[in-house]
Amino acid sequence: MKLLSFVKKNGFVLSLLAAFLLTDWLVARWDPLVHSMRFTKNDFTKTLLHHDWTDSGPVFYGNSAVIGAYIEDEAELPLIEMGLAYGKITYLREILEKPWFNVQDQLVLGIDVHTILDKLDTDPTYPWNRKWYQPYLYAYRAYFQDSFAKTVKQAYTSIREGKPEEMLDHQPWLDKHLYFGQKPKEEIDADFEKYEQLFNWMGMEDVQENLQALEWVLDYAEHHQLDFRVVWMPYNPDYPLPNYMSEFMKEANLLLEERQIPVLDLVNRYDSVYFHDVVHLNREQGAPLFTREVDEWLLSLENSP
Repeated sequence: MKLLSFVKKNGFVLSLLAAFLLTDWLVARWDPLVHSMRFTKNDFTKTLLHHDWTDSGPVFYGNSAVIGAYIEDEAELPLIEMGLAYGKITYLREILEKPWFNVQDQLVLGIDVHTILDKLDTDPTYPWNRKWYQPYLYAYRAYFQDSFAKTVKQAYTSIREGKPEEMLDHQPWLDKHLYFGQKPKEEIDADFEKYEQLFNWMGMEDVQENLQALEWVLDYAEHHQLDFRVVWMPYNPDYPLPNYMSEFMKEANLLLEERQIPVLDLVNRYDSVYFHDVVHLNREQGAPLFTREVDEWLLSLENSP
């Protein structure tokens, strides 16, 4: 009786709550951040979009360093380039554990100085970053507000210019960020100083979650019989490598050696002329060189007894 009385007294509020939950469930099922062209896409969604929404296959995973360095179309051994802005090894664990993507046959992990940082900023629209208890409309409210504002602006502009047919025209940028040419040295210096202040003072205590995630990925690859390979990504030799990276490499290499995982160390391989900045190879010279070297290495492993 108490429950029935409560429902009667609060029927209007409960009806609103039920309507919101139903609406949120329907919107989440549609997932407009992925499927609507009114929203900017994150790099995980772009990866799926660039491959006709394929959610399985061999993968080269990493962060923006992989995006900039690996030219998928120029590689003889086919791998899906899954470089993600702010990508970390912990995110790879999330992707495999769900799974958000079914990696098949081969998994190549590119690790650079930022892939291993536990406290690195993220893109909140990556699906694994949404807490299970968060309503979809609440979790992505800022993106709905931004989309609405852009829609209103586009409608106003098209009417003002006498082009009402363009009221709803909107095409988000669907390509990943690539790195062309080389920044002026003063800009690269400024980038390095920013890294010095934000990250380079960190120690091994700041990369433990990613070290543990690497161990988890090793177990996963072994259990699922994946050919797992690791590439230590190139770093601009004009700037000192952070201490935490050297320490992480020592511990990680012990784990990899113990599991007999092939490793390609390219950290100090390339001259600075091949870089766009501190951590990204340029598209014209650095990326083709990197792609060719990684491809030849992977093919040699395929052909080895």
